[in-house]
Amino acid sequence: MSKIDSMRGNLTLREIQKLEGHTDRVWSISWNPSGSMLASCSGDKTARIWQQQPSGSWNCMAILEDTHTRTIRSCSWSPCGKLLATASFDATTAIWQQVGGDFECVSTLEGHENEVKSIAWNPSGSLLATCSRDRSVWIWELQPGNEFECVAVLQGHTQDVKMVQWHPDLDVLVSVSYDNSIKVWAEDGDIDDWRCVLTLGEDSSGHSSTVWALSFNPDGDRMVTCSDDLTVKIWDTSSNPSQNAGGGNASWFHLSTLSGYHNRTVFSVDWSRDGVIASGAADDAICLFHEDDNAPSYRLILKKENAHDMDVNSVQWSPKEPRILASASDDGTIKLWQLSEIC
Repeated sequence: MSKIDSMRGNLTLREIQKLEGHTDRVWSISWNPSGSMLASCSGDKTARIWQQQPSGSWNCMAILEDTHTRTIRSCSWSPCGKLLATASFDATTAIWQQVGGDFECVSTLEGHENEVKSIAWNPSGSLLATCSRDRSVWIWELQPGNEFECVAVLQGHTQDVKMVQWHPDLDVLVSVSYDNSIKVWAEDGDIDDWRCVLTLGEDSSGHSSTVWALSFNPDGDRMVTCSDDLTVKIWDTSSNPSQNAGGGNASWFHLSTLSGYHNRTVFSVDWSRDGVIASGAADDAICLFHEDDNAPSYRLILKKENAHDMDVNSVQWSPKEPRILASASDDGTIKLWQLSEIC
C-alpha cells in the first residue's frame, strides 16, 4: 500500500503561498535538489531564485537578468544543485552559478538556429540536453571550468521539439515534439554516437497532436506524457531499459490513457516520489492521478479547478517533500500547494 492509498479521507490541494514578482507569464519552474530553493523563468526575460526562510515562507533571493534578450522558456538545476541552466527564445542556453550571495552567468551555449525550448541534465550532471524549434536535440558535455562541448546533434523530429528529459538512472534521453511523437535516444558504443532507439506514437496508441511534456516515475520503468490532444498517457517498459535502450531494442509500450479530465491543452506533467502524477493545463486546472487498485489503470484523485487565473504551464513536485507541489502560470505567478487529507 502506498502512502497515498493509506490516506482514507478526501484529499485537498491547499495553497500555501503565492510567489509574485515576474511581470510576464511564467513558463517553467525547477526545484533545487535540496528542496530549499526554486527557480522560475518568464517571458519578462528573467529567472528568479526563490528560497525558503526559517519561518517556512518563500522569498525571492535573486533575479537573473541582462543575459537573455528574449523569453526564458526553461530552467533546470544540475543534480548537485550548484549550477542552473536557463534556455531562451534568443537561441542560447546560459549556465549560472552561485558566487557568494549572487548568481553569475559562467557559460553561454550557442548553436541552435532559433528558440531553445527545454533543457535537462543527465543523472550524473556530466551531460546537458537542449532542444529547439529548429527540430534538433543537442547534447553538451560539461568540461572543467564550466566549459561545455557539444558531443551530439540529434536529428529525427520533423517539427519543433518541446521538451527533453533524461531517465532518472541511465544516460537515456527522451524528447517530445510538435510532430506528435516521443523519441528515445541512447549512445551506441559501436559507432560512438547517439541515435534514436525507439519512436513512440507512430501507431494508434500514440498522441494525435503536439506532445508538450513528459516525466518518469522514480524507478524509471514508467513514463507519463501529455498533449494538445487533451490526454495524459502512461508508458511502461517490461524489461531492463539499460539493456534495451543501449541495445537499440527498447520496449516501452502504451499502458493507459487518461482523457476527459482537462478540456484544453495539457502543458505539463510531473510524477512524485509518492506515485502521484500532477498535470497542468490551459483550462487553468491541476489534476492529480494515482494508480488504481486494479493496476495498471490510473484514476483521478483530485482536480483543482481555477488553480491559476490563466494557463498552468508547469507543475513540479518537491524533491524532498513529496506532497508539496509548485505550479507556474500565464498569470505571472508561482503557487506552492500542499496535498493533504481532509479530516
